[in-house]
Amino acid sequence: MSASGSRAPAQQITVVGAGVIGLTTAVVLQRAGYRVQVVAAARGEHTTSAVAGALWFPFQASPPERVNAWSRRSLDELTRIAREHPEAGVDLLTCYEAADDTRPPWWAPSVPDLSLDPAPHPLGAPYSLRFTAPRVDPALHLPWLEAQLESPVRLERVRSLAAVEGAWVVNCTGLGARALTGDAELLAVYGQVAITEPGDLPLDVALGDERDESALVYVIPRRREVVIGGCAVPSADNRPLTPDPARTDAMLQRVRAAGLSPGRLLGARAGLRPVRSSVRLEREGRIIHNYGHGGAGYTLAWGCADEVRTLLRDGVAPGYRS
Repeated sequence: MSASGSRAPAQQITVVGAGVIGLTTAVVLQRAGYRVQVVAAARGEHTTSAVAGALWFPFQASPPERVNAWSRRSLDELTRIAREHPEAGVDLLTCYEAADDTRPPWWAPSVPDLSLDPAPHPLGAPYSLRFTAPRVDPALHLPWLEAQLESPVRLERVRSLAAVEGAWVVNCTGLGARALTGDAELLAVYGQVAITEPGDLPLDVALGDERDESALVYVIPRRREVVIGGCAVPSADNRPLTPDPARTDAMLQRVRAAGLSPGRLLGARAGLRPVRSSVRLEREGRIIHNYGHGGAGYTLAWGCADEVRTLLRDGVAPGYRS
């Protein structure tokens, strides 16, 4: 507080990137009282986040201890959103994850109701891990996040983080962080999904088999469609994102071979996951990096945003004057 008793002006935060990580981070910081501006080359519907399966599941993300903490925080927040904001496109599903044995998975600490189902998994594994998890529909959720912001997203391609205005800059650029930071550890991993009508598939149950990353199999229902995947193929950053029809057909065949009957194919989508050996969430001067979430952007977004808020609360931006 100033000597006159008035509240000091809020610090200006610039969040670079408008995928689920950037928008969620901006919402959390705005709720904490900061003035937030999102700057991005594209709106959310044109980012990798828009083509994600978007089921809560910590896939291709590390380190385990931090990922579990972030995942649990996101699970709690997405569960609250599902119950209080149906317009946000989040629903709670019963999930069955394939397992080869009865040992708890590394991500077990983040799931309060995880249990072992001794029955064989529908996709062919000897066991199933059963839990409740949020599923997000990006077409509804990304615009919902953006609508929470007091300032609209400013479309601008950032070429230097150091040149971005604001007391603090939060780098949520996903794969784009490679060019902005010179991070050679950040790799592109190609993913592709098929979108079908529900057919005979239940709309409240998700199935997943991530035991073989070269041939992922998952079935994720949404309110009016089903997402079927998938793959995780290391790729060049500039790989064309036109879905491969042969890969789409192979994904559908794997699901049908398991005795499942999806409906008519509506289309296919592809994107590049930003993968590195560990999520980069750290402060570097007035820049806070928040990228490298692999295939778990929706799973980690709220937890990582909270950690960004903590870093801001505990620091003072260089050169900032109120």
